[in-house]
Amino acid sequence: MAPTTETGPKAATAIHPVYTVINIQNKVHILNGTKVTYSSWVKLFRLHAQGYKVLDHIDGTPSPNQADASYESWCEIDAIVLQWIYDTLSDDLLVRVLDTDTNARDVWIYIRDIFLNNKGSRAAALEHEFTNLTLSTCTSMDEYCQKLKDIADQLTDVDNPISEQRLVLQLVRGLPPEYDTVASFINQSSPTWDTERSMLQLEQHRQSARLNQNQAAMVTLQPPQPSTTERSSQPPR
Repeated sequence: MAPTTETGPKAATAIHPVYTVINIQNKVHILNGTKVTYSSWVKLFRLHAQGYKVLDHIDGTPSPNQADASYESWCEIDAIVLQWIYDTLSDDLLVRVLDTDTNARDVWIYIRDIFLNNKGSRAAALEHEFTNLTLSTCTSMDEYCQKLKDIADQLTDVDNPISEQRLVLQLVRGLPPEYDTVASFINQSSPTWDTERSMLQLEQHRQSARLNQNQAAMVTLQPPQPSTTERSSQPPR
């Protein structure tokens, strides 16, 4: 028996995938320009826009004519995509781009201009921050590594990419003297960024364990102190 295809009103009222998205923030992280960089946000947003068949609302594809039968539906979907954009912006960015009389493509371009205009001055400021960041200015090794990586990603946004080799070398330069041994090995072996992070984390754990052992040994070697009763029973001199 030949397979049948669904026709009629039921097939015509198929729901567009965009209407199935409940919370876009579960799929695209909040853009703030630091922890979530512009380039990362664009990649995630475009990926989901393509998956839910609305990429044409941000890639410059012309909208249908107002006389077209699909125009009203297009406007409804565009409003949802625009809401996706607003929902994935930090509060500071949202107040800069929020507008009721606009469309998804216009706001998409506006956000691009915010991050990519004045590239020279932004790159210079980020470069200074990158070269002067050290472990001593951070609360932990993880924070130090993540800050360096975040700044490198922001430099990529302004067309000043940082190579992995330079990222590795900069991480070493910002370490205190107690990391000289592992730093020397890293400089000689030129590991990947992920390998270097693992090496430094292991070295940090080793140093912490040695410090705890030394503290425990010092406590053990300290002579016992006389109790209050023993001190009070001693005759006065």
